Amino acid sequence: MQTQTKQDGSNNLGYMIQYQIKDKAIWIVFLILFIVFAIAHPRFLHYNNLLTILLQVSMFGIAAVGMTFIILTSGIDLSVGSIISFVGVACAFLMVNLGVNMWLAIIISLGLSTIIGLLNGAMVAFIGIPAIIATFAMQTVIQGVALRISGGRPIFGFDDTFRVIGQGMFLNTPVPVPVIIMIVCFAIGSFILNKSYFGRYFYAIGGNEEASLLSGIRIKRIKCLVYALSGFFAGLAGIVLLSRTNSAQPTAGSGWEFDVITCVVLGGVSITGGYGKISNVIAGVFIIGILTNGMILLGISAFDQMIVRGVVLAAAVGFDCVQKKRQLV
Repeated sequence: MQTQTKQDGSNNLGYMIQYQIKDKAIWIVFLILFIVFAIAHPRFLHYNNLLTILLQVSMFGIAAVGMTFIILTSGIDLSVGSIISFVGVACAFLMVNLGVNMWLAIIISLGLSTIIGLLNGAMVAFIGIPAIIATFAMQTVIQGVALRISGGRPIFGFDDTFRVIGQGMFLNTPVPVPVIIMIVCFAIGSFILNKSYFGRYFYAIGGNEEASLLSGIRIKRIKCLVYALSGFFAGLAGIVLLSRTNSAQPTAGSGWEFDVITCVVLGGVSITGGYGKISNVIAGVFIIGILTNGMILLGISAFDQMIVRGVVLAAAVGFDCVQKKRQLV
């Protein structure tokens, strides 16, 4: 009995060490990539280039907060990219075509994105449709709605005040407003996961859904909540993207869901749910941003960039699967 206890203790210690190594490794990878590209291209460390990286990753980071919640509960959301496109078109249509006040248009658009997320959650939790199918179906529907509203054409002609959200600097500092929005989103995500009972429920459901149900957690409601939150954060990323580009493109967010998923999984969030930290997702977001920017500076073609991103996603998921198998041994 004593020997068994010692073995259990050794296993638990081993798991803790593995997780600590995994947590530190992502930041080491970030530093290595940063140094490599800084050496490989002289323009990498220029202020304008670093500013471009910050602006690009800010939108991925905002959407990644909601995706983190979903993956923690062992779910997936393929509609994020289409929600980003739809929110941009909806907000632009309200402001330009209907003359709605800027702030009211933003609130309505974010409300619509949250409702879309809630519908995703309802299909998954109450109807029982697999998350990958439910969100893929929603992706198709919402993309079609965005194309219908815009007529397949871009919408532009916003007030200069709206541009501040995606192009302005925070209180005349060198820090872009989108970066501040991303930091606030990460802070909210960290608070939810570390300080609220909802966050504990996310981990519990992802770790063992059956045990969570037996312990009294209302799993269906929690799943609806996480998908609604994902819809909200994706919508917020869509607003920032719209303001930055100053034009609503009906396919602006196409394919973004895979980049967001890569950021989250690369950041150490287990694809099977139950484990992950917002702090490491930040590193995952910046790694994708640096990798993309560095490849562009080095003249790597868009086709090869797709290959690299696919390999990175497969490697991140594969590493997580290997870690899971080791725990079961």
